[in-house]
Amino acid sequence: MNVKSLLILTVVLAAAAPGAENPPASVFEGSTDLAPNGKIDELVFGRLERMGILPANVCSDGVFLRRVYLDAIGTLPSAEEARRFLMDSSAAKRDKLIDELLAREEFVDCWTMKWGDLLRVKSEFPINLWPNAVQAYHRWIRTCIKDNMPYDRFVREILTASGSNFRVPQVNFYRALQSNEPEAIAEAVALTFMGSRVRSWPEDRRSGMTTFFSRVGYKDTAEWKEEIIYFKAFQTDPSGTAPPNTAVLPDGTHAQLPPDRDPREIFADWLIRAENPWFTGSIVNRVWYWLLGRGIVHEPDDIRRDNPPGNPELLIYLRQELVAAQFDLKHVYRLILKSKTYQRSSILRTDHPDAKAQFAHYPIRRLDAEVLIDALCQITGTTESYSSIIPEPYSFIPENRRAIALPDGSITSSFLEMFGRSPRDSGLESERNNRATPAQHLHLLNSTHIRLKIEQAQKSLAPNPSKDNLAETLAAVYLTILSRFPTEEELKAVEAYAASGNANVERALFHVIWALINSPEFLYRH
Repeated sequence: MNVKSLLILTVVLAAAAPGAENPPASVFEGSTDLAPNGKIDELVFGRLERMGILPANVCSDGVFLRRVYLDAIGTLPSAEEARRFLMDSSAAKRDKLIDELLAREEFVDCWTMKWGDLLRVKSEFPINLWPNAVQAYHRWIRTCIKDNMPYDRFVREILTASGSNFRVPQVNFYRALQSNEPEAIAEAVALTFMGSRVRSWPEDRRSGMTTFFSRVGYKDTAEWKEEIIYFKAFQTDPSGTAPPNTAVLPDGTHAQLPPDRDPREIFADWLIRAENPWFTGSIVNRVWYWLLGRGIVHEPDDIRRDNPPGNPELLIYLRQELVAAQFDLKHVYRLILKSKTYQRSSILRTDHPDAKAQFAHYPIRRLDAEVLIDALCQITGTTESYSSIIPEPYSFIPENRRAIALPDGSITSSFLEMFGRSPRDSGLESERNNRATPAQHLHLLNSTHIRLKIEQAQKSLAPNPSKDNLAETLAAVYLTILSRFPTEEELKAVEAYAASGNANVERALFHVIWALINSPEFLYRH
């Protein structure tokens, strides 16, 4: 391989990547019509105008197609899906595509993965749910998402669950902790369902929150690794002191705790009220973060008085919409995905310091580890091996299983670990590390693992390449990898490279696939 010529080709093909000084508008930008498309846009655009921030243009169809597939279902469109969408001239095609994606099985897998991170679905250290419980818990979460269970019911079932962690999957929320002390449970509840970190609260609020989980009991059974979660009624502590009969809720109000009623039920009744901003605000803020890479309150699990929302009116509107839709989260997904705020280009038109916090453009961010390896397997027609080798017992997953559908955080691969998959230890969003590293770059550039995948991709994408069918073959390659057609400049660059004597057509296409897989346009959401 002529490394010098290969690097030249890479530079040529990457010249139009997001962030370049003068990218072709037809590739990354579409309409310049920034008229609001609903209340979200009115609130965002109005704030931008008041602050003197120039918003980005609407993204092109090719960018939108790839973006919404990755954000909504964690999957690239196939070449045929991309071609069909790009050739469709109907005005409503974006809205139609969003509705189709929200009904797909990959949507269920993708959002089950996100909730698996948040709820710490993991067999081994330091969570130690063990495989039987993980399978039950993952299956329950997936069923809830597939059936679009109302969010208030989903949370209530988790918070008030009792029984065997093998037979009542929801109780694994209380098992998936590094400590079963009431303080640790209270911290997990606040982080997961209120987007708040208890350790930043005043002492009286922390102790009040802890009281609601002070009567959660844990009991082993004769079955290996099974545990019963139960309400410890009418019990005193080791010193003989009766449990408290009142507790302070996070909003400062007092609640009575009858001795024969589980305090978790009282807390759940308070939490899931439609008017409770802790509850509705935290989940719509988290969904916004999942779709746009930044929360209205940022970070999404650090909601506090001295960390106010960037757009308070937007947060209130989304809360109201969630309640009006009877806690249907898919309704919130649709509102966000169909907005022009979401459909903006990633190319900035301003250097205003608050542009990012006010969503003046779509933020560029690297693909999640699971999404990236699934994309590589999809475009190359290959598979991956995933396993957990900790002997409790060994777990091996069929090679055709996609990474976003893995049920257990302990089942992994060296690629997933290298590319920052969440370890699922704490439920913090920051556990997932999408920052690029030298090791990642070297793996994609020069590893046998990726080279073998590219060789397989060449066989399927360009089985009989020639100068006569180069344009057609290159179109298939671009649609498969980047979800768009190549530009005239890119086609000419490949034709010139193939005719330069540095590589024949077949080898040139191998190099093109290699270059595109290593390009920012492939590795990043944009």
